[in-house]
Amino acid sequence: MSADFLFKEETDGIIGAAFQVLNEIGCGFHEKPYENALVVEFRHRAFPFEQQTRFPIVYRNVRVAEYVPDLIVFGKIIVDTKVIDRITDREIGQMLNYLKITNLSVGLLLNFKNPRLEFRRVVKSTQSFIKKPLQ
Repeated sequence: MSADFLFKEETDGIIGAAFQVLNEIGCGFHEKPYENALVVEFRHRAFPFEQQTRFPIVYRNVRVAEYVPDLIVFGKIIVDTKVIDRITDREIGQMLNYLKITNLSVGLLLNFKNPRLEFRRVVKSTQSFIKKPLQ
């Protein structure tokens, strides 16, 4: 199975839940209502999840901060709710860092700003961290 399709059934279910939330409450609110509405939808669909779990950020064996993902669903997928103009390389890069910190492999960015849900699956692989040669 290709890394691009890792946890495909689970991510498809999460995206379906996000479509339901967007259709029900509409677009353009702050991020927290979407996160909380997803919690309600995940409970309705019996998806196991954790909300606001804390992960230490460690530098040279010293805890320097912590990362708190919106949601971890099925114990293996980070879900990050956004209300931004569009998902860019910046958000994808952040998600790759989140995956590294949590030791998970798949993340979903869900953008609720517009009437049409924007989403990106982000998969951590060894390819994710290879730098392109300078031109």
